[in-house]
Parts: sequence; C-alpha cells; structure tokens
Amino acid sequence: MQTQQSLWHRNLGPLLIDLHCHLLPGIDDGARDHAEALEMARIASAEGITTIACTPHILPGVYENAGPTIRAAADALQCALQQASIPITLVVGADVHIAPNVLAQLRSGQALSLNDTRYVLIEPPHHVLPPRIEDTFFNLATGGYTPILTHPERMTWIEAHYHIVQRLANAGVLMQLTAAALIGQFGRRARYWSERMLDEGLFHIMATDAHDTVRRPPLLKAAFDVACRRVGEVEANQLVLHRPQTILENRLLAARRTSEGPREGDTANGSPIARWVKLLRGKGG
Repeated sequence: MQTQQSLWHRNLGPLLIDLHCHLLPGIDDGARDHAEALEMARIASAEGITTIACTPHILPGVYENAGPTIRAAADALQCALQQASIPITLVVGADVHIAPNVLAQLRSGQALSLNDTRYVLIEPPHHVLPPRIEDTFFNLATGGYTPILTHPERMTWIEAHYHIVQRLANAGVLMQLTAAALIGQFGRRARYWSERMLDEGLFHIMATDAHDTVRRPPLLKAAFDVACRRVGEVEANQLVLHRPQTILENRLLAARRTSEGPREGDTANGSPIARWVKLLRGKGG
C-alpha cells in the first residue's frame, strides 16, 4: 500500500508547498524585478515546489505593503508565470511584523493571512524579544487567527528565551523552520536550534523564506533530506506538504506529540483559549 512518506522519493506527483517566500518583485527585500521573480520560480519548480505563498514584509516605516497591493502584484506575477510556462500556483499572504494593531490590520485587509485563512505568518524582531509577545499571540488566537511564528531558530534572542518559544508552541502557536537554516547556511547557531526544535517536535512547517536566486534561493530538497534523516520521511513530508496543504485549505491541524507529550497544533484536542489562559496564568519571569 502506498504511504505518505514515499511521496517525495518516488516522484508520484505534485509535492511541495512553500508558505514563506519573498517572490513578488520590487516591493520588499525579495525579488528585485520580474526577471528575478521568474528565475526564482524556475528554481522552485525544479525543486518540486508547485505552490508558493507570496509573503512580502509588512513593516510600517520600512515596507509599506498592504493587502490590495499584494493581491495585485500576485495576480500580475501569476499571469507572467503562465506566459512563461512555469507550473507554479501562487497564493497571497504576508510576513507580518509584530505590531500593537496587527489584529486590526488583518481584520481590515491591510495585512493578509495565508490564502485568506485563519493562519498568519508573524515575524518578531530578530535581535530583541518584543515585550508581551505572549499577549500578542493570545490576542490573535482569541481574534480567530492561528499565528505561525516565522523562523524562531534564527532569532538571536532564542538562547535566553527558549522557554518562551516552548510555551508559545504548547499554547498553539505554530512554528516555521527555514530550510536553509537546517543545512547550515545561516551558521552553526541557527543550525543547532533548527535541529533541536525539529528533534523536539516543535516545528509544524518548513519553508524557503527565499529572497533571491543566489544568496537565498527557493530550495527545499537538501533540507528535506536532512529532515528525513532526523525525524523520518513521514514527518518530513508533513513539514513540506501535508500541513501546508491543510493550512491553505483552512482546515484544523491534527494533534501532534512532542518529546514532552501531547500538544495540539490547533483546536483538535481542546480549546485554544483554555490553553492560552493556562499559559498566561503560569508564565514566570
């Protein structure tokens, strides 16, 4: 009987979904123009990626992107991909930086969730743990969204505050691993936290977070192979196909089991609000 874990190696059909990619040209620090965006898409297609979430930064004062602009850019790029015969489907999204009004941004359509689902990529500052980060995620959860913390393995504050990352994961915040970090392209430190979190069962998805064709291209194969060796093909395919597909279809993620016992990825085995209340009551210094 065919099993899920054989999907990649036996090349049975459409496989990979990339939920974090700066593919849209000229609107952030990703693709500079349409030519580079098309080349990035060709690289992704050669990797077996068939669906890409276009997730430009939304960072007031730096990248003033908004929902309507992102939608228009994604539509234009999709047309260009079709004309170039590049078989990739685009969906909208955003790399939404933490801000006090992030929930209001999402509700107004200024910020975008992934494919207009409950799932939203949230990026904290890289070098400073933002104050009341748990309250921010709690507000998103009670507002009907499931936040996905982007690339925690690359945050310089993770060493001093790893307990907060663990608490967020146990409360229902999803975690996104950067493929390049797992194979060492962001240095030893990011690789260590990639491996540790992967081994502890804290990651839900793996994405490229690609920005260009050379330094940060949209590659997944090498990281997928590493994930297979560390956690097995079943979980590796969950990271790059099955959970991303569940997210894009706005379905609830099934319960997961970590090294510390059962933990829900969403509302599969209990109230997300109850988990957050327990977290906020029990958090310490």
